[in-house]
Amino acid sequence: MTTSSQTIFTVSRLNSTVRILLEQEMGLVWLVGEISNLTLHSSGHWYLTLKDAGAQVRCAMFRGNNRRVSFRPQDGMQVLVQARLSLYEPRGEYQLVLESMRPAGAGMQQLQLEQLKQRLQAEGLFASERKRALPALPRAIGLITSPTGAAIHDLLTVLGRRAPEIPVILYPAQVQGEQAPAHLISALACANRRQECDVLILGRGGGASEDLAAFNDEALVRAIAASTLPVVSAVGHESDVTLADFAADLRAPTPSAAAELVSPDQREMQQRLLQLTSRLQQGWLRHQHALRHSLQLLEMKLSHLHPQRRLEQRQQRLDELAARLQRQPETQRQRLGLQLQTLQQRLRLQDPQQALRDAAHRLERLEHRLRQAQTRHHEMRQHALGLTLTRLNAISPLATLSRGYSITQRAHGEVVIDARQVQIGERLTTRLHRGEVIVEVTETHLDAGKKPATRSDAR
Repeated sequence: MTTSSQTIFTVSRLNSTVRILLEQEMGLVWLVGEISNLTLHSSGHWYLTLKDAGAQVRCAMFRGNNRRVSFRPQDGMQVLVQARLSLYEPRGEYQLVLESMRPAGAGMQQLQLEQLKQRLQAEGLFASERKRALPALPRAIGLITSPTGAAIHDLLTVLGRRAPEIPVILYPAQVQGEQAPAHLISALACANRRQECDVLILGRGGGASEDLAAFNDEALVRAIAASTLPVVSAVGHESDVTLADFAADLRAPTPSAAAELVSPDQREMQQRLLQLTSRLQQGWLRHQHALRHSLQLLEMKLSHLHPQRRLEQRQQRLDELAARLQRQPETQRQRLGLQLQTLQQRLRLQDPQQALRDAAHRLERLEHRLRQAQTRHHEMRQHALGLTLTRLNAISPLATLSRGYSITQRAHGEVVIDARQVQIGERLTTRLHRGEVIVEVTETHLDAGKKPATRSDAR
């Protein structure tokens, strides 16, 4: 036997292929078993074994899923889990990856409810295609609920406020306990048999899951789906979901919300009626106007076709032409007068003297502006000159001399700033604020702290 035409797997590829087949073919499964070998890893993941009397299977529940578990699992605890089949590829071990976990008692009830839901859904009882729209203006509204519960008060309060003119028919029924499903089914059948209303509200107030169990009854769900009247389910609070909600034509989060959904708001209807009345009146006025206009057009056509009307129109036209002929000289004189006024106005605008006067005014304005500009320029120059003189005076050597300082120079003009520049017996010129003196060096000191003894000749 040759292997040239067959696929050769590596171990890794084989395990990967088996894992994909398991996950794709099996999907999610429900499983009941006893926990053993539970390990709560530091990473947050759980690893355990589920077993019964005859077999066991390895399981893993990762951190993202086990955070939703509301109890602390322990070895020996019976649990109901929802899981997907998989394969741990490094060891080639078949395992379950747990998605959810519940204690076995409550879990079994939830599992049975989920299986019932899937079965009814497969039959099409929850399909959106079979759900009917609620009537916009119901002639009567039916209530299937307890006559002593909190829901009936909320329903009647909202209906009385929004649509007090619509009759409300109560079909009393138990909404809790073992007899509740039969009571609800009987009330639903009575409403369908009598056909007294156009829509039904089936509901009750909030409660624990056990209190709402009647609305998960299979017979009741089928009766809701078979109802010839539209049914609105309003069971418990917004977070409560029952199978009756899926079978009903519409689910309301609360009984009060259901009453608002089935009843038209009287104020909104009045506003809508006013809008429709206004539109009807406007349309009727437009229609009348169109008819009146058509009648006028027909009368005009008829008058044009009638010989007497045509003769009258020609006579009127003849009278108008005669009047125009009589007014012709006066009309021509008026037209010539207007032309003369126009020419005179144009001549005044082109008068040379007026142009010279305008030019003289403009020249005066320009001369005034020029004088102002020259004055501003002269003032700015004077100000700048004053600033310059002030700065020059601040750095002038003469200003320094006026404060008691002097400048000493050697014979060739070198300014003396250091005692080492001069020789004993050398004649120096010292310039003062007024005049200058000639001194002869007799002694020099580099230390400025000692007062030098000098002899000088001043001229």
